[in-house]
Formats: sequence, structure tokens, C-alpha cells
Amino acid sequence: MARLLEVKDLTVRFGETTAVRNVSLRVDQGEVLGIVGESGSGKSVTCRAFMRLLPPSAAVTGDVSFDGQSISAMSTQDLRRIRGRDIGMIFQNPASHLDPLLRIGAQIAEPIRRHLATGQAAANAQAVDLLRQVGITEPTQRAQAYPHEFSGGMKQRAMIATAIGCGPKLLIADEPTTALDVTVQARILDLLRHLNRNNGLSIVLISHDLGVIAQNCSRIIVMRQGEIVEQGSTREIIEAPKHPYTRLLLDSQPSRSKASSSLISSGSTRPLLTVKNLTVTFPKRRDLVSRFTGKDTEPFRALDRVSLTVEAGETVGIVGESGSGKSTLARAIVRLVTPAAGEIVFDGKEASTDGAFRRAVQMVFQNPYDSLNPRLKVKEAIAEPIRRHRLAEGAEIARRVDDLADKVELPRALLERYPSQLSGGQCQRAGLARALAVEPRFLIADEITSALDVTTQAQILKLLDRLRRERGLTMLYVSHDLSVVSAFCQRVYVFKAGRIVEEGPAAKVMREPADAYTRELVRSIPRLDAIED
Repeated sequence: MARLLEVKDLTVRFGETTAVRNVSLRVDQGEVLGIVGESGSGKSVTCRAFMRLLPPSAAVTGDVSFDGQSISAMSTQDLRRIRGRDIGMIFQNPASHLDPLLRIGAQIAEPIRRHLATGQAAANAQAVDLLRQVGITEPTQRAQAYPHEFSGGMKQRAMIATAIGCGPKLLIADEPTTALDVTVQARILDLLRHLNRNNGLSIVLISHDLGVIAQNCSRIIVMRQGEIVEQGSTREIIEAPKHPYTRLLLDSQPSRSKASSSLISSGSTRPLLTVKNLTVTFPKRRDLVSRFTGKDTEPFRALDRVSLTVEAGETVGIVGESGSGKSTLARAIVRLVTPAAGEIVFDGKEASTDGAFRRAVQMVFQNPYDSLNPRLKVKEAIAEPIRRHRLAEGAEIARRVDDLADKVELPRALLERYPSQLSGGQCQRAGLARALAVEPRFLIADEITSALDVTTQAQILKLLDRLRRERGLTMLYVSHDLSVVSAFCQRVYVFKAGRIVEEGPAAKVMREPADAYTRELVRSIPRLDAIED
């Protein structure tokens, strides 16, 4: 098989920090190569170096050759001809790489016009066809939309359309499915497999999820701290890993990482939380389009007569795709959203906004960077609810903050930092410490591990399980990932379009899903045993 990309002794330094050290690898024509590792392992820096997309502050040594030409020695003009035409790249965060002022169709058409000398009308028509190929419904209308009008999955598919528009020989996909629903993830990965098999497209797939890599790649490179620690065929890596770090990644997969699922009995005869016929409707609103058309958007029913119970000491999972109503339910329970109808009863009393209820029920949010005040140091953010609820004063507050940091396994030295100075996992631990500061009885965790590395995700789940057992916490765990929920929860409710379509013991729902939608969710879960031969 012909060699398409070859990297020899690649080293990347940012000042005194070495981000990538002596990396050598190859990609053959028609091959799908997986690069796996935690955040900070050097995966993305390595692949950006392939296209010389690193900032001027990066000191790069080594050689990168593509299709027999040295990219390292290539002029800027020649490099521009290759970027987008022969090498396409899907970035991890599409929102930061799509121009907010340009319509989606125009952004997809631009490289087609630039590289293929295609006329405007033909390029626009091809952009619509590409949107259709990547699974965007009503592509003609969607091509006229702006990025903010697309969901995360739609933005990612639009970026894929842009990357494949010129028919490249190599596609670099940098965490293309991170934080996406498992069903959207499955559709994107199916598209990449189709392009590989039908168009002969070579792909470098970067991920921290070995399940995704195993299902799509023929070879795997494992990176840690800027170095390659192991590489080989997918079957060799999955079935007989040699390096301890590779074994850690495998053991951290939700399917292999099982938390305690025993119910902590409270002796109560009634549920701790009862939700009955809960309906949440978001009213009509006026947006930019309605100002010109004179028509308001229609009211949106986010939850439609939802009923569920949570027993004291139980951990219950809520699963479903984005837009299914999971987070709306969580926010309604803590009274951040006002229901249109229905009841929320906690410990025999109607949920309210008084201090006693706020202390008893706490929520940990999906994005800790958004939920923590960026102007407060971590220690101040954790201390704030203690002070507000008058649980302690003076030196006792500082002592409690230190104790909480220890409980969530957050090094005390990090308490002096601001949220922006923490990693995702560290910031999530700070958010958890803040929620635990008022000693709640009921904890709602909303997608708190969706964007974390599998090793960090496993650590957070282990930590939650320990806190559940030590403190007797009752938990509602919101996620789009059934494999995580089945590893952590006793029971599960499956949401679709604001309604519950299935409920039952988590293990049984995972093993024998009754509803067609639940079966689709289960089928979409990346599996380590689905090895690409």
C-alpha cells in the first residue's frame, strides 16, 4: 500500500514546554489511523503540525511529507494549494471555526470556488448537495442559515461538508464527535466510514475514546505527554495492550468501569422526589427573522406531562439526545425553570425557592466554566454558598473549603486559581465541591462528564459513587450516554422529544431495550469489541 503521509522525528516546543517529542508515524492510502490519548497528550498539536497550522510561537523540528512532497520545506503559496484541496481538517470545536457572519452554504462553497475554480452558482449547488450527504435535512433552506442557527451536531456535519468538499486525499478529524449525542456521533462516524470505503479517503481520527477508535480504525497510536507510548493494529492494542497507560485507557471505558449500584436504603416508605405530569413550555419569542416577517416563533413544549420518582439513596439516570428535555427537567426541579403545569414534590413538600429547599437540592452543571464565576478564585466560589446560607463564619469557612477540596480530590494549591486556570476535570471537581458545600441530600448531575477524557470521566464517576455511599446522597444523573448510566445508576428513564419513552432497571434497559428509540441509543454506543479489520 502506497505511503500518503510520513512524519519523522516531529518535535514541537512552546517556549520551555515540549508539547510533542520525537513523534514518527505514517498513514497509507485508504487507511484509517487512530490517535488516542488524554487531553494534553499532544494529539491535536501533532495533527496541526501536519498542515503547519501551529502559531508562530511554536518551534517545530522534524519532517512531514505528504504524497512525496515535504510539507516542512513547502512555500506558503504551495501550502495553501494543499490545505483544503488535498488535506481537509475537521476541528474539535466547530463553533470556533465557522464564521458567525457567513451563511453555512457560503462557507462550504468558498473552498470549492477557490481550489476547483468553480463558478458561484455551481459551488452553491455543490454546497447544498454536500449538506445532503452529511445528513442535514432540508439542505437548501439550511444552506441559508447562520452557524448560531445550527445545533452542535449540525455544525460538526457542516464542517465535515466543508472539509470533504474538494475531494481531499487525507482527512484529519480532531475529536469530531466529542460531546455529541451517541446517535449523532454514530451518524458522523458512519459517514466517515462511507467516505473511506467508497472514495478511498485516508483518515487520521483523533479521539480520547478507545471505543470510537476500535470501531473505525485499522491501526492505533497511543500518545501520552507528547510521546507515542504504543502503536500497532487495532486488534493488538485492544486485545493485548503492552503499555500500562493503554491498559488504563481500556479500563476507564464505561463498559469496563462499574460503580457500585446498590441502593442505600433510608427506611422511608415514600419517594424522596416525585415529579407528576410536569409540563414546561417556552413561550413565543421574537428573533431577527420574525422582525422582518412579522411572525413570532411558535411556543415550544420542552417537557410534556413527565412523571417519575426517585427513592431516597437511589441513583437514577436520565438519558436522551440533545433537545429531549433532560436538562429542562433538571432545571425545573431546582426551580431555575418555571413549569407550565404539574407537580414537583420533595420529601413530602412542594418544591420551592426557599433556603431549606435550596440547601437540600443542589445541581452540578454540564459546563463548569460557565457555572463558576470567572472573577472569583476557586476557594471563593466554594465558600460563597457557605457564607450565603450562614453555615459558618471566619476561619471555619476556610477550613470547610479545604475539607471539601480534599473530599472531591482537588489539590488545595488549586484553590488559589481562577476557573480558567483549571483543566476540565479540575473545574468539574470545583463545581462539585461548591454543590456539596451546603450538605445537600439530593444531587443533580447534568452531563458532567460528557466532554471529559475517559480516564477523567472514570475518576469523577468513582468520586461520585464514593460520596454517594459516604454521605447517603440521592442522585439524578443526566446524560446522553447509556453506557455511563448503566455503569453508574440503578434505574433509568429514557427521554425523547420531552416525553419518557422507557423506564426500568439500568442494566435491563441496556441489555433488553423495549422501545425502538432506546434500541437506537444502545446500538449507537461505541464498543471495544467492534474492531475494524
